[in-house]
Amino acid sequence: MTQDDRLTPAEPWWKGAAIYQIYPRSFQDSNGDGIGDLNGITRRLDHVARLGADAIWISPFFPSPMRDFGYDIADYCGVDPIFGTLEDFDALVARAHALGLKVTIDQVYAHTSDLHPWFAESRSDRDGNRADWYVWADPKADGTPPNNWQSVFGGPAWTWDARRRQYYMHQFLSSQPQLNVHAPAVQAALLDAMRFWLDRGVDGFRLDALNHAMHDPALRDNPPAPDDGKPRTRPFDYQVKLYSQSHPGVVAFVERIRALCDNYGAIFTMAEVGGVLAETEMKAYTAGETRLNSAYGFDFLYAEKLTPTLVAETVARWPDEPGMGWPSWAFENHDAPRALSRWCAPEERPAFARMKIALLAALRGNIILYQGEELGITQVDIPFERLQDPEAIANWPLTLSRDGARTPFPWEADAVEAGFSDASPWLPVGEENLARATSLQEADTESLLHFTRAMLGLRKTTPALRSGRLDMLLSDGERLLFRREKDGQRILCAFNLSSKDVALPTGMAGEGEPLVAVNGATPALLPPYGALMVRET
Repeated sequence: MTQDDRLTPAEPWWKGAAIYQIYPRSFQDSNGDGIGDLNGITRRLDHVARLGADAIWISPFFPSPMRDFGYDIADYCGVDPIFGTLEDFDALVARAHALGLKVTIDQVYAHTSDLHPWFAESRSDRDGNRADWYVWADPKADGTPPNNWQSVFGGPAWTWDARRRQYYMHQFLSSQPQLNVHAPAVQAALLDAMRFWLDRGVDGFRLDALNHAMHDPALRDNPPAPDDGKPRTRPFDYQVKLYSQSHPGVVAFVERIRALCDNYGAIFTMAEVGGVLAETEMKAYTAGETRLNSAYGFDFLYAEKLTPTLVAETVARWPDEPGMGWPSWAFENHDAPRALSRWCAPEERPAFARMKIALLAALRGNIILYQGEELGITQVDIPFERLQDPEAIANWPLTLSRDGARTPFPWEADAVEAGFSDASPWLPVGEENLARATSLQEADTESLLHFTRAMLGLRKTTPALRSGRLDMLLSDGERLLFRREKDGQRILCAFNLSSKDVALPTGMAGEGEPLVAVNGATPALLPPYGALMVRET
């Protein structure tokens, strides 16, 4: 029986899928330059397929000056030579499909690189064909920027350009000018870029920072943010981003994206949405059948602690109701510190890691694993002289470097640079992660790698876990209990998110077939970071 046979005909491939995120610079180097590439990904796709993932998501590999490591795109329809060629990409897609993996890629529509030909033309002439493709504004009478908007990476969101004698907007680096996605011609160009990749066999898109794609055309000042007691390390933190992002017009553009993708069949579209209004925007971008398929935010990615309350409140915001969008969940990604380094003490990591994977596999929605999460990779402390992350360099030492979560994948414990490259890699592998290398875990049937395969396999073959409803039963200081249900199949899921023994409520485990018992869990007792799944009868 195939995976598709186990799903109802009404469900597309992506509903409940396990998606494996690949950060291409750090996955596998195939040509000895110390930087991962597309051919390296192709070489290692067997690992992802054996893991039981349904799809891969590849972070940007497009031509770029790499000032923000690929999120500053100079050509939407190409491959940066660092990563290979379009032919290499085609070979990757072909190999992935042969292994039963769907391929999703990033699209970045809020901004481009300042080296993009569109920007070169826009800045050269106020009256040219692309004059309004970026966000330009005259200075105030005293020569200062047109309003008080601040960039995410620090400083004003405006940079003076002597060619046009105007300021241009940038929500991130000054080398990432803001696209004017209000302009119909810009939308058409972006949709053409999406069509280019669809024609090459891409199965889906992750839309980066989508709520940053449109601004208030009136350029009104953002109001000050109330003091919530948290440290403010950037001017950006002092404002409510009411006008610099999150314009309602994004929804209409989303519908154009969905319409294009529907022409190609079961294409998966997922928005990344952050900020104070993330939940509202995620729901707006995914409501009904004419918008995106899914969205994910930062509920878990920057949480200092994983608690039953956090999980219960987060999943409750996405009930199984008509018209409600389908969520996606990630505990880790290329921008956030590794979860095991955030959520538990070093001595607790082996037990916590297994419970965390079991919990992720039990959630309703799509689940996203970041490369190395299946090995229990932890955050690497990158010394200042090795930093690559422009945000961390600019805000040192108050901003935690994203580089620590982007370190090269440890494939082989005894090989040069852990089997990632024959050369010195762009970031250090991290001595602490050598002991978690794939080669060691392959040889140990009790390893986290084997456990992750088992959990993804269980999710894939259990309809209630893959796409069933979720009913929360209990969330207190330590315990999290919920039931997943679909077509009469009922799975009770119980988790202890603490470092002490806790008892399950009397009779809560009920009668049934034990499917998973993590860290010595029983129907009567959940040891520290214990987890239990029972198929109820």
